[in-house]
Amino acid sequence: MTESNYRIQGETGEWEVVVGLEVHAQVTSNAKLFSGAATAFGAEPNTQVSLVDAAMPGMLPVPNRECIRQAVRTGMAIEAQINKWSRFDRKNYFYADLPQGYQISQLYHPIVGEGAIDISLDEKNPDAAGKRIGVERIHVEQDAGKLMHDQHPTQSYVDLNRSGVALMEIVSKPDLASPAETGAYLRKLRSILRYVGSCDGNMEEGSMRADVNVSVRKPGDELGTRTETKNVNSVRFVMAVVEQEAKRQVEVLEAGGKIQQETRLYDPDRNETRSMRSKEDAHDYRYFPDPDLLPLVLDDAFLAECRASLPELPDAKRARYEALGITAYQATVLTAEVEAARWFDALLDAGVKPAAAANWTTSELFGALNRTGKDIENSPVSPAQAAELLGLIADGTLSGSLAKQVFEVMLETGDGAAKVVEDRGLKQTSDTGAIEAVIAEVMAANADKVADYRGGKDKLFGFFVGQTMKAMGGKANPAVVNEVLKGMLGKSVAS
Repeated sequence: MTESNYRIQGETGEWEVVVGLEVHAQVTSNAKLFSGAATAFGAEPNTQVSLVDAAMPGMLPVPNRECIRQAVRTGMAIEAQINKWSRFDRKNYFYADLPQGYQISQLYHPIVGEGAIDISLDEKNPDAAGKRIGVERIHVEQDAGKLMHDQHPTQSYVDLNRSGVALMEIVSKPDLASPAETGAYLRKLRSILRYVGSCDGNMEEGSMRADVNVSVRKPGDELGTRTETKNVNSVRFVMAVVEQEAKRQVEVLEAGGKIQQETRLYDPDRNETRSMRSKEDAHDYRYFPDPDLLPLVLDDAFLAECRASLPELPDAKRARYEALGITAYQATVLTAEVEAARWFDALLDAGVKPAAAANWTTSELFGALNRTGKDIENSPVSPAQAAELLGLIADGTLSGSLAKQVFEVMLETGDGAAKVVEDRGLKQTSDTGAIEAVIAEVMAANADKVADYRGGKDKLFGFFVGQTMKAMGGKANPAVVNEVLKGMLGKSVAS
């Protein structure tokens, strides 16, 4: 694993950047962490709120087993320590969107301990550069509600739909040292969560967001004072926060100032961070064990079920693809998103040879989806239809150029490849008699070039191939055309 060489050039020399991420990932489950209320995105305000979520007197929390299960499965996916005994704590603070006056979290005894995530720093050559990023812990906690400031000219309203939603807080170690590393880590973590199925990773909807801790130091010095930029909701913005906040800190330090430990917000319109409030420490929140909740005790049977339910994860799937003869770059592209990997696995299950399947999927299919603005989940062409198309290429029914035409029609109509070939008459011909007749016409129309070729200008062979294919509307079998041309061009004029 390599180290980052990212540096900020200041007036007094080079500065290193040290980054740690606290990622809040909304747990995929059938209800909230301590209530049975729904968690659907986009619901009308305050329509998904139970008496527990609203902190009505006498309401007691009951842990949602599925939320705990998903947190454990996530920990297993990053090979982290799973703590069979964990405990919930109350984090006390007062804010209008927090009806209880405290948040139930896990400070002292989290459900998941230390793990690690391997990242690649070169997408074109995934094996060339990489780094292992430590994960300090994963704990589960409930989300707060949301203040709505645009509903009334002088008042703010509160929407408690998110109140009590289960979050996993995934805390990295300060092992990240550049915007690129930070982006690669966040993308890899998101990919793992989506493979596991514990979070949908939709940053636009707020189901995954990051608090970005940044500090700077001279190379080899002790860690500097960090700031925390809250609730950043895209990989691009997280990378921008690292770059801009680090530059800001260097400017402050080189001007003789000090970095204040504080919470900041990112303004994407101005591409800058702004101070929000001084950073609280644990004692400011007056943490203590939640008296309404017993400790979580996980038995071996539960842990075994969690482990058995894990799917093939991105790194393992990539290694399997490479073992099938797929290039490292293609394997990385195909495994980056779980939906693409599932689609490709279905294509392989249909019997298509791996290398041909990877070449076609990463070039033709992904190119078409990008062009039409669709994702693979909404692909007009199914794996079964793609397998049929590639089978027609393999058996010589379609040439490469004809296959492109057929694929375009499939994208437009949703029809299968065989039907398109039949309806449009796009079948490749290997009829040597028909091909010979066309070649004779091409040669007759280009007698001067025939003479030049026979005089030693071998490069003209491609000209004759192109003219023949053009005359036959691209339907001639290129291999047969090449074979017949060699024979006919090799004959003397007299013959």
